[in-house]
Amino acid sequence: MRRDVFQAIADPVRREIIKVITNQSLTVNGVADAFDISRQAISNHVKILTECGIVVINQKGRERYCEIKLEKLNEIVTWVEPYKKLWEKRLDKLDDLLNNLQSPN
Repeated sequence: MRRDVFQAIADPVRREIIKVITNQSLTVNGVADAFDISRQAISNHVKILTECGIVVINQKGRERYCEIKLEKLNEIVTWVEPYKKLWEKRLDKLDDLLNNLQSPN
């Protein structure tokens, strides 16, 4: 199955895993220690993140470390940007309208 970055961030646990390994690479056990769910569930989430290209597993000795590849998240930024601009314009118009309604005539 082909997975994409949007599938990766669709789940709150995967978003938290991204947060946890953003500052340091951790083993899957290290990642699992940060959560109240099974190691197997964490392994499945890490697998999805790996398939999406957000996480890379690097072997160091006997340990396998999860490392983040944040540049893959640029796909989300690119997709969200037009909507962000649209909503900023709409909210600016609403702000102008509210200011006009509140200003004394």
